[in-house]
Amino acid sequence: MQKQQRRDTSVELSVRRLLHAGGFRYRVDYRPSSTLRCRGDIVFTRARVVVFIDGCFWHGCPQHATQPKNNAQWWREKLDANMARDIRSAAALEGRGWHVLRFWEHEEPGDIVDRIIATVEN
Repeated sequence: MQKQQRRDTSVELSVRRLLHAGGFRYRVDYRPSSTLRCRGDIVFTRARVVVFIDGCFWHGCPQHATQPKNNAQWWREKLDANMARDIRSAAALEGRGWHVLRFWEHEEPGDIVDRIIATVEN
């Protein structure tokens, strides 16, 4: 698990390039609240928008998630804990006045950017 990229995945880089080309500025891998342990993949501090681009395996994508056969019980608990943490983090951020956007890694970067821009501009 140490070899897994935590940031700068290909989807994140594509989304960031499109946002930057559109004139948007943001923080990368940024903690929106010092009292929370979560870090947003892309954070717009002035607009108070936090973007997470989740991996299908690690965050339980309903279309693409797989279940490992080796050590299945441990993996099930690990992946369930990831999903529960995602829900807790989103609720905590929303409770502090942030807009939370979550996307899957298999979504088209252009579609992701369109939804981000719509939220940031509102």
